Amino acid sequence: MEIILGIAVFIVLVSIKQINQYERGVRFTIGKYTGIMEPGWRLVVPVFQSYQKVDMRIKAVDVPDQEAITKDNISVKVNAVIYYKVKDANKAIIEVENFFYAVSQLAQTTMRNVVGEVNLDELLSNRDTIAEKIRSIVDLATDAWGIAVNSVELKDVNLPEEMKRVIGKQAEAEREKRSVIIKAEGEVIAAENLAKAANTLAASNGALHLRTLSTINDVSSDQSNTIVFALPIEVLRAIEGMNKR
Repeated sequence: MEIILGIAVFIVLVSIKQINQYERGVRFTIGKYTGIMEPGWRLVVPVFQSYQKVDMRIKAVDVPDQEAITKDNISVKVNAVIYYKVKDANKAIIEVENFFYAVSQLAQTTMRNVVGEVNLDELLSNRDTIAEKIRSIVDLATDAWGIAVNSVELKDVNLPEEMKRVIGKQAEAEREKRSVIIKAEGEVIAAENLAKAANTLAASNGALHLRTLSTINDVSSDQSNTIVFALPIEVLRAIEGMNKR
């Protein structure tokens, strides 16, 4: 009797399995799926039953450098990180052999395909849009595996050295172009203001003389300056008339 009781206690102890809070257990009875084991202590009958634990936490998969050719035939290397979690533990075990490896390979293939559909300028300036497109494609494909893809982040876009030099020259040319445009716009504004000032001075008699005298007064504050200025013909004639008297 004691032997039988001891064997029963041993079987019970061996049958107790612990499922942690962040895990789920997929139970099989004689090879058939018979349910999900929730967190806590659960019984798994030896020989007749087996189980596999599935981590339900969010996982980060580092997608290594992938060589791809953009739509405008430029070779680039792109790497990314993908965040996903298992939403259905039974599908993750039954529908795919190794879901961690499968998600990584699918992400690599999808990233190469998406990069090949865009130009280099789009790849460099619209990373968030491209990352979201990769996420949606991978999420749709892994839905049958019981996996939900939370986000995809493009980390680096590596270009060949010669392409970096070309982009540097292009950026420099763009800066020079903006500088010339801004300078020209400033000259246009200055010319418009000068034209307005000239019209204002011409509309008032004596305004030009007052402006000339004001300018001379400003310059004459420094005694080291030698001032050479032109007087209007009317002033010269007035001076000449005074001398004749």
